[in-house]
Amino acid sequence: MEEKDLTGKIKTLYDTINNLKDSLILKDDQLSTMQTTLNLKDEQVTTLENSIKLKEEKMAALEKTIEIKEEELKSTVDKELVAEKEKKIEELQKEIDLLNEELNKADEEIENLELEAEELKKAQSSSSQKIFDYTESHIGKAEILNKMREILQRAISSVTIVVQNITDLQELYLYEVRSSVNMKISCEINPGIVENADLLDEYESLDNISLRNYHGSARFVIIRDGEELMFGIIGAKDDNHLVFYTTDFTHIKLMQSMVMEAWLRSRKI
Repeated sequence: MEEKDLTGKIKTLYDTINNLKDSLILKDDQLSTMQTTLNLKDEQVTTLENSIKLKEEKMAALEKTIEIKEEELKSTVDKELVAEKEKKIEELQKEIDLLNEELNKADEEIENLELEAEELKKAQSSSSQKIFDYTESHIGKAEILNKMREILQRAISSVTIVVQNITDLQELYLYEVRSSVNMKISCEINPGIVENADLLDEYESLDNISLRNYHGSARFVIIRDGEELMFGIIGAKDDNHLVFYTTDFTHIKLMQSMVMEAWLRSRKI
């Protein structure tokens, strides 16, 4: 009986041992599986860390590129601003130079006017009857044409003009005169000269202009609407022409025959 019980206990122990072995084997398998899982996780973490590191490197490179581009853009903008400012300075300098030229011309004109005024004063003081000596009057062709242009702009119905050459008419701006103003013009015209021929065609195309060829004119004349007269006689020098201007009706009436003489002696073209 005791032997039978002992045998049963031994069998039970063997069964328990076998169960424990099976449990250990199962645990080993579980541990192995867990270890494999852990290794896989470690690999995933490593891969993730490498990916993060790569992205950080790319981000750093991108930031560096952006910084370089910003510097390049800033440099370009600075160059453009400098170029724009230099261009503006150059334009302003040109404007200053032009103004200086105009100022110098104005100074010269003032000096000339002062000389003329001084000469007129001397002439007035030397003549109790106020008869002026115009021998050295310093009046040039450009000044005469400027005055003629000024008178012409006030024309209402008619003007009579005498100049040396058809090219002088360019200084009178005839195109700016009212189309209702009838203009009779005497001047030297040589159709064999291209410039003369071209100007003749231009002026003849205007209905209010009548041109006649007057050779060898020694005068510059304009009479406006019978109300205003300027008569210039060419002097021995280019800048000492004899010129007088008047709005006195009696003066104009007396001088009108001399004005019309040029027109009557001119030849039709």
